[in-house]
Amino acid sequence: MTLPSAASTASTISGVTELPHLGVIRVAGDDAVTFLQGQLTQDVALMGAHEARLAAFCNAKGRMQASFVVFKRQGEAGEDVLLVCSRDILPATLKRLSMFVLRAKAKLSDASAEFALFGLAGSAIESIAGSPGTVWAKADIGAANVVFLHPGAGQPRALWCAPAASPAPEGPRITLAQWQWLGVQSGIAMITQPIFEAFVPQMLNYESVGGVNFKKGCYPGQEIVARSQFRGTLKRRAYVAHTAGTPSVGQEVFHASDAEQPCGLVAAAAPNPGGGFDVIVSMQTSAAADAEGGRLTLGSATGEALALLPLPYALLEDI
Repeated sequence: MTLPSAASTASTISGVTELPHLGVIRVAGDDAVTFLQGQLTQDVALMGAHEARLAAFCNAKGRMQASFVVFKRQGEAGEDVLLVCSRDILPATLKRLSMFVLRAKAKLSDASAEFALFGLAGSAIESIAGSPGTVWAKADIGAANVVFLHPGAGQPRALWCAPAASPAPEGPRITLAQWQWLGVQSGIAMITQPIFEAFVPQMLNYESVGGVNFKKGCYPGQEIVARSQFRGTLKRRAYVAHTAGTPSVGQEVFHASDAEQPCGLVAAAAPNPGGGFDVIVSMQTSAAADAEGGRLTLGSATGEALALLPLPYALLEDI
């Protein structure tokens, strides 16, 4: 399989695109931070005004029900916390989180209609924010918040969030498909409905990209997440791969050694501008270690071949 050059392709992707597939949950009130501290995998209490976080919301078994880009924003009645997540899971996630509020002075609401979300890539970030910024830093530019994300195929990426009435960020337009491809190339998959409760955070490498804090207090599923990390029970990881097929999120992946049982699951997918599709696959580490020669296939044992690509970051066990 001939693999397109990601770096040379990504160098041509620079600009701005609207992100209609994402939504915003606002958490307001005196106990907003304290409440989220007990629900998410990240330390929200220690998050500064110029920082953002990747975080997951898990069930009692440590399986991810949602993932968010989290940051603080000055609201009308004080500091709010905004959770940016996939729209297809937002209503159910809002309902589940609200069940835990109890007597806490925290109000959760779907604020998607109140904010405009854009993706910024490449040199467009410097034009808007002055510099690419440090990963998971946040810059306030007028009424907008800009969160600097992990790069994709070497291209800087950032999330722009501003009140819905604000002018859109200036810059050349890129397509949503190009933005999503850079997201796959970043090696970080966000939870969407097809992979609801499919993974503990480490199965998507969240502990290696700033999505889990092992020093904070309790949250749903914490014991399972911690046990996976410190007792060596984790046997699945996330990998970036390329295929000539047409994958879908939630699709199974097979290894030639076992035609009956899948070894992994597609967690994110986007068309590669050079042809074919790139995917993030969460799969057994043993299958990944023996993946040469077309031994991984998409959908069935006779499906299109998958070729693993280098991860764009080091895993925590390697750091």
